[in-house]
Amino acid sequence: MPIINVSATGKPDAKLSAAIAKEVTETTAKLLRKDPTITAVAVNYIDPQHWFAGGKSLAEHGTNTFWLDIKVVDGTNTKLELEAYLKAIFEAFDGLLGGVHEESYALVHEVPAAAYGFGGKSQEFRFISGRLKAA
Repeated sequence: MPIINVSATGKPDAKLSAAIAKEVTETTAKLLRKDPTITAVAVNYIDPQHWFAGGKSLAEHGTNTFWLDIKVVDGTNTKLELEAYLKAIFEAFDGLLGGVHEESYALVHEVPAAAYGFGGKSQEFRFISGRLKAA
């Protein structure tokens, strides 16, 4: 049930947004074992003249970049899974955006289950409720 926020250089493009959402959702399901039916992705665009890396705009660099921020419950993924995810995300955006600057970032926020949820219920509540039903 992750929420994933993506910022990318460029002008708003519905087809690219759909491709980004699809790729990110599939990669998240495959490598972090997150249910794609309850994964939310928001895509925003920033003009490359207003995004800077190493003191120069991405327009000056002549390349693209992205920033992906995903929230997941802490302890649900191993360091190896996170490493594989970060690598796959970089490679995916390199393909989606036609090459990306080395300073393109992804951050996996591991948050407490009691402080994170959807539909008005925390993930901790869902876990405990599921365990009680199984007992």
